[in-house]
Amino acid sequence: MSLEDVTAILGPVLESPSIAKLGQNIKYDLVVLRNHGIRVDGVRFDTMIADYLLEPGQRNHSLDAMSQRYLNHTMVPITELIGKGKKQITLDQVELDRVAYYAAEDADVPLRLYEILNPLLDESPQLRELFDSVEIPLIEVLAEMEFNGIQVNTQLLETMSQEFGSQLESLTASIHKHAGEEFNIDSPKQLSVILFEKMGLPVIKKTKTGASTDAEVLGELAKLGRSDLPELVIRYRQVAKLKSTYVDALPQLVSEKTLRVHTAFHQDVAATGRLSSADPNLQNIPVRTEEGRKIRSAFIAPESDWKLLAADYSQIELRVLAHFARDGALQQAFADDLDIHAQVASEVYDVNLEDVTSDMRRSAKAINFGVIYGQSAFGLAKSLGIDQQDAAEFIESYFTQYPGVEGFMDDTLRDCRKNGYVSTILGRRRLVTDVRDQDSLKNKRQRNLSERIAINTVIQGSAADLIKIAMINVLKQLQTGNWTARLLLQIHDELVFECPEDEIADLREMVVHEMENAAELEVPLKVDVKTGPNWADCEPV
Repeated sequence: MSLEDVTAILGPVLESPSIAKLGQNIKYDLVVLRNHGIRVDGVRFDTMIADYLLEPGQRNHSLDAMSQRYLNHTMVPITELIGKGKKQITLDQVELDRVAYYAAEDADVPLRLYEILNPLLDESPQLRELFDSVEIPLIEVLAEMEFNGIQVNTQLLETMSQEFGSQLESLTASIHKHAGEEFNIDSPKQLSVILFEKMGLPVIKKTKTGASTDAEVLGELAKLGRSDLPELVIRYRQVAKLKSTYVDALPQLVSEKTLRVHTAFHQDVAATGRLSSADPNLQNIPVRTEEGRKIRSAFIAPESDWKLLAADYSQIELRVLAHFARDGALQQAFADDLDIHAQVASEVYDVNLEDVTSDMRRSAKAINFGVIYGQSAFGLAKSLGIDQQDAAEFIESYFTQYPGVEGFMDDTLRDCRKNGYVSTILGRRRLVTDVRDQDSLKNKRQRNLSERIAINTVIQGSAADLIKIAMINVLKQLQTGNWTARLLLQIHDELVFECPEDEIADLREMVVHEMENAAELEVPLKVDVKTGPNWADCEPV
């Protein structure tokens, strides 16, 4: 029987919305089948996603791991069929009965797991609703983005590779000159000898293998001003990582069939509920550095009369914080669409808004985001380069001006200590232990790691919930309307599309509406939209 015959028989079943489908990591199957002209409908259950919601603390939601954990059954590893290394063969070279057993087991185990996981979801109405209304519909959205991919300018990347290579050669020469000798810059051990033994710089942090030369340590050494070497090494590492991870890797990941890069989106990795991407990881391309912008410029619209459109939630985590904190002053600032960092600076420094300086705003921005991550006076002082006492007074003034924020944090930690978990706006749970009794602490603002994780999960996880809802609603509009535009990427709080120029105005209106109405918060959601011929050169519209 040919592939065409199989497709003709199974296609109508797989595409029928009335025939329920369940599976493990079913998104992968959706993309594979779509490449063969089959658009699967009727997905009702994914064992990987169910386990991710029920056991967010588990690091592995693979079928093998769940089979062992729930069924006490060890599955046949693929390497037992095809081998590995130089002796590896393809699956069509394996005897049919062995392949049949392997395939049948892959189908049977998810069905058995469904019988266990489905009732567990029913025990929590919020998780059930999250699973049915968000995570399962999201599978189709992620499959859509993976199938679409995004076009990249490989010629530009080749030129960029040469430029980055020249930068590395120049940086290597400068580093060796400042060190007074040649050494392997990529060797922490050799770098440690140069910095701490030869140059006599202070040891900031130790590891099991000796003095640390990580980014934080190099940053501290650079601030001392005793040598340019630490700053040069930081720069060298940044350029080397971007060159190897993106500039040199992206052309190798371009599909010969589509001439596009198709990243894989994962919804079962981050405990907060955020999506992650791999092969390539597009979440970590720097936004503010010159090199990061250069790399983004290689992601292009497919044709000359098309554009990329990027829609980004504005300060989504701070808006979520204002929603939960129910602090009147903070909510009013967002309601009035003020510059939130300047407004906080005005309140904390007790000056008129027009008298806020750039340094004041920078400090306010640091504490706005520092609050989310449980930053201490020591951490704030370090990031701003100010005295710790000044930082402590700044934090004190902030919480005096916005008491609702501290109240929200205290309530979150008390509930977490009582329940053993925190919940996002849609009821996504994360188990968190080691939260202390807040009423017994002398300094409640000195958060331990678990307490920082608890607070951050509520805020960041809720922001992740919102953009997932927006993605689902946006794709529904694209599918039901007369659109040529395509959804390509989700990067944290940003959605990236490609569309003909004559659709830009309508697409912008639709996307903004769906993103700003993803949920009804105590403060308005705001979306910034930019368009351009490539990802780096998108400008506001």
